Order: sequence, then C-alpha cells, then structure tokens
Amino acid sequence: MDVIVRRGDSLWYYSQLFHLNLRLILDSNQELQPNQLSVGQRIRIPGFVAQDYQVQPGDSLWSIARNRNLSLDAVLLVNQNINPNQLQVGQIIKVPIRITWRLVQGRQFYDYTKMMRDIRRLQSVYPFMQVNTIGESVLGNDIPELLIGNGTKRIHYNASFHANEWITTPVLMTFINDYLLSLTNQNLIRGIVTSRLYEQTSLSIVPMVNPDGVSLVINGPPEPEPWRSRVVELNRGRTDFSDWKANIRGVDLNDQFPAKWEEERARNPDEPGPRDYGGERPLSEPEAVAMAELTRRRDFARVLAFHTQGRVIYWGFENLEPPESEIIVNEFARVSGYEPVKTIESWAGYKDWFIQDWRRPGFTVELGRGVNPLPLTQFDEIYQDALGIFLAGLYM
Repeated sequence: MDVIVRRGDSLWYYSQLFHLNLRLILDSNQELQPNQLSVGQRIRIPGFVAQDYQVQPGDSLWSIARNRNLSLDAVLLVNQNINPNQLQVGQIIKVPIRITWRLVQGRQFYDYTKMMRDIRRLQSVYPFMQVNTIGESVLGNDIPELLIGNGTKRIHYNASFHANEWITTPVLMTFINDYLLSLTNQNLIRGIVTSRLYEQTSLSIVPMVNPDGVSLVINGPPEPEPWRSRVVELNRGRTDFSDWKANIRGVDLNDQFPAKWEEERARNPDEPGPRDYGGERPLSEPEAVAMAELTRRRDFARVLAFHTQGRVIYWGFENLEPPESEIIVNEFARVSGYEPVKTIESWAGYKDWFIQDWRRPGFTVELGRGVNPLPLTQFDEIYQDALGIFLAGLYM
C-alpha cells in the first residue's frame, strides 16, 4: 500500500501507526533518505492494501477505523483528498487492510506462470522482498531469485532442479509467504520470533531452477518447433513427461556441477534424455551456469537444495564438509523426522560442488515419499515436515 507524506510525517511514525517493524518500512523504501522526507513523497507500507469502501448510513471515519482495529489517522492518511466531516452515503473511500492470509495457494499444479504471478503479488504487498533475475533458461524464461533480509548470515534455498520434482516449488513458495506474513503481522512461527531471523540473515531463494522442465512435466511439450518434436523424440516418442527430470535439452541440471563430474558422467546415460544425462561438460546449461554464478557472487554460508523424494537429508561430500554440518543436519532431522544420510554413490550435484569449493555446509533435502511427481495429496504433510527445516536453516 502506498501513502503520501504529509507535513510532520516520518517513517518511524508510520511504523507506530501500522504496528510494523521500522526495518521493514525502511527496506521497502530503500531509494529514500529516511530522515529527509518531503511532503508529497510516496511511501510503500508493507503488509497492507488500500481497499475501496462505500460509506453506509451512520458511518464516520472514526467508526470505520474502529471497526477495523485501525487508528483514525491511518484512515485519514489514505484519504487526504476528502473532508472527514462531510462524508456522504455511497461515497467511495480507501480503507487500509492488513493482509493476514496467504497469497500463495500451493496445493495445485504449480508451473512457471503461476510462480511468476505469485512472485509479483508478493512483491507488491511485501516490497522489502527484492526480486532479481539470475539468468535465463534454455527457452528464455527468467530465473528469479528472491531476497529477504539484509543480515550478515547469507543462506540459500532452491527448488525444482528436477522437473518432475516441481512440488518443491509451491512448498518453498508457501514458506516464503508464511515468513512474510509473520514479519508484517509480528506472529511467531512454531514459537520463533521471525523478526530476529530477518535482522540476522539474508535469505536467497531460487524457487524454480528448471522452469522449462517443470512446464514440460505439468503442461506437456511446448507448441513451437523444433522443441516440440525434439522433446518427444528424447522422451522415446511419449507425450507423458511425468518421468522427466532434465531441462528442455535433456540435460540433468543436478549432474552439471564440477564435483567428480567425470565419474558421474561415466556411469550415466551418454546422450540427452529424460534423466541423468550430465551434458557434454560441466556447466554447459544456462540454468546451471546461473546457479553457479549466483553462488559465487553471494558467498553463501550454507545452501539447501530441495528435491523429492525419500524423507532423507544428504549432507556430506568426500569428507570435505565441515564438522558443523553434522550438528545442523541432526537439528534438521529432529524438527522434520527425516533421516540424515552422509553420502550416497552420486556426484556432480549442486550441494556437492558447494561443499567441495567452499568447505561449508550444504544439504540436499528429499521431501516426501513415493514416486515422482509426488501427488498433491501429500502437499500439507510435506509442508509441515519441511517447515521445521526452513526455519532451522535460518536460526542454526
């Protein structure tokens, strides 16, 4: 919600008026000099929308504010062009409404278009959440990164490296929505004060690493040629892409990283297809390059890659992980019920490369259990299990 500065207003006053953490207002208006506001400036107030209201018989601005648990000045602030003493029945005014509900509806077939729509909606209500483009997919879809908080501890989460593991994206997007709600409503999540997490951490999220692949699994092959014929051919003539893990070129993005890539390549398919083909060289695919460049640029303290399935958390690579990784993964296991597993016979993954090159904690979290793509009937259970990990990833 936008408001216009009046004489004597300040960002601190707005924080008191709307019961918001001042930091959230500051971070929603980073282009402004907070101590040099000018009358007529536009200020973004996070967590609120200004809703139209038609004046009813007997209404006053005071009664309208009281009925919505607002101060009179909050209503006056968004109605600076009306005379509060001359309201007329039928007149349309603006009323600040605090958002207390989710904008993200995760329990649905959640493709790239739905994710981008939800990101735009979240950013409009929570402008302290920054949105950056880290690169493009093979088909030219922007790969967004969301940034929440500006603390010194830099944490990264990602989802949907694998196309038919797309349920990880709405699970992660639902957490983002709940985190933002908690910050603006000052509610606890599982007893945790999230404002402290916001102040201490910078959370980077790439909610869909593989947008082309996710759309392929959910919506079928793209209409334009030559891509339509090409992916059907790579899928052995089938138009059911439920087994497809790779990007649109048939390269498995989580076999693309230079961490024993040659060994992984030697034991997997030697040509493009639905899964496990690691490409002709490490980081040959634009989606993997985008993730590698982001990771180098941000210098994360730890990374969590969310996959499905198995209810396990992989946390080691070639004994290069630091001792704190075991402490962290045991907390993840405690809050989720998932099994910590140090290593498996699998290499060239994103967390493998992160552990190898940074010697910092990296984790692959396998959500849910069953056959990919996991059914939406598991969504609520998966989210409740993952929620503890999302939170612990920030406070540990």
